[in-house]
Amino acid sequence: MARNIMIQGTMSNAGKSLVCAALCRIFRQDGLRVAPFKSQNMALNSFITNTGGEMGRAQVVQAQAAGIAPDVRMNPILLKPTTDVGSQVILNGQVLGNMGASEYYRRKREFIPAIREAYDSLAAEYDVIVLEGAGSPAEINLKQDDIVNMGMAKLADAPVLLVGDIDRGGVFAQLYGTVALLEPEERARIKATVVNKFRGDRAILEPGLQTLERLCGVPVAGVIPYVRADIDDEDSLTERFRRGTGTREIDIAVIRLPRISNFTDFSPFERYENVSLRYVERVRDLGRPDLILLPGTKSTIADLLWLRQSGLETAVLHAHANGTTVLGICGGLQMLGKAVRDPQGVEAAGVRELNGLGLLDIETDFLPEKVQTQTAGTFSGVTGLLAGLNGLDYAGYEIHMGRSQVPPLLCGENVYGSYIHGIFDAPGVCDRVLLSLCEKKGIPFARLGAFDPAEYRERQYDLLADAVRSGLDMDLVYRVLNRL
Repeated sequence: MARNIMIQGTMSNAGKSLVCAALCRIFRQDGLRVAPFKSQNMALNSFITNTGGEMGRAQVVQAQAAGIAPDVRMNPILLKPTTDVGSQVILNGQVLGNMGASEYYRRKREFIPAIREAYDSLAAEYDVIVLEGAGSPAEINLKQDDIVNMGMAKLADAPVLLVGDIDRGGVFAQLYGTVALLEPEERARIKATVVNKFRGDRAILEPGLQTLERLCGVPVAGVIPYVRADIDDEDSLTERFRRGTGTREIDIAVIRLPRISNFTDFSPFERYENVSLRYVERVRDLGRPDLILLPGTKSTIADLLWLRQSGLETAVLHAHANGTTVLGICGGLQMLGKAVRDPQGVEAAGVRELNGLGLLDIETDFLPEKVQTQTAGTFSGVTGLLAGLNGLDYAGYEIHMGRSQVPPLLCGENVYGSYIHGIFDAPGVCDRVLLSLCEKKGIPFARLGAFDPAEYRERQYDLLADAVRSGLDMDLVYRVLNRL
């Protein structure tokens, strides 16, 4: 069976996912066959594998860093929040159903055999498994029947590195407080602590690090610098939503829906020096963008109601009437149609039918069975501003409960929609969209800058690995991994 090491954090967004991705790349660079694993992930950013299974994007990123194909075994349980107190439960890549939080926590132990089977099958194929925890292991109200932090560490007999986030302040209290709240057998699994997201002179930290080692009884494995590698984020805590609102040569506005999902669809646009990608949730911030993007959502009807009540529906319609191009992906596509119907209450939004924005000639009906598939092809029949896409290849994946009969890219009058997540990732597609917007504005495309997506992504993983390797005592990490 594979050797293993687990990364747990003092809180959500402490940097666990990226540290795991970095270790996956480092172990790969060092000649090991490595795979990521997270028993339970809660996120609206998901991915469809080549076998039609759904999994969290964090483990997709980690698999890419490891140089292997994403596999649902890497994330056997995915929770996709549908309300404040309930989630759609994905087990082994397939929808199990919607559950309230209390029901899920009551039934958690039922999922242990599936978790063990997924982990053991991966461990039989790889040299190293890098496990990721969720939130904090010291959530004492949730520790009973834990299956993702210390419960998973026990199940896999994994040593743990505990990561704290110094950028948010109080890192010594985070780390020591977490250790202090653990049971003795849990505490014994922590082999070292890690200070993450540090900016400044490490020498200033040394007195605190020495005290932390004495209090926790384990060494500090390292201080990882604040990493600026451009790698997809896991969930809505992403810094992308907090970026400035300044506009550049081409201005793209993404409507930040309350239940936004798969916002990484739009990451390719961010990598052009003179393209601004802004996330907008208030009418006054919309401005006059060149392109408005309606993203995916876990609850189309609830977010369509929010769009209407916030005044952004009227603002989008007004912008479209004045020549702004509008494009929707998945739930955004559904909103752009004439009507959305949910007769069986699949979305649990309490509303069974709602008119859409009426910009596309489609209607959507929600059914209990989810569409989960990868898809690829060649654009054809695209009209209007984006007609230049015709002849280009596309690839991506579909995840949706709603049914609407649409081509890969549905066209209206200066409005477009698609069910395909990742449609802008294929070579040339993002370039062609931006080129069309440049031609409309009368500016040269060369002013935007350009990049090779595949080469860029690999370079970012290497930058991340270099930063983490420089901050960690890798000799100590290997001793932990090898139980020395």
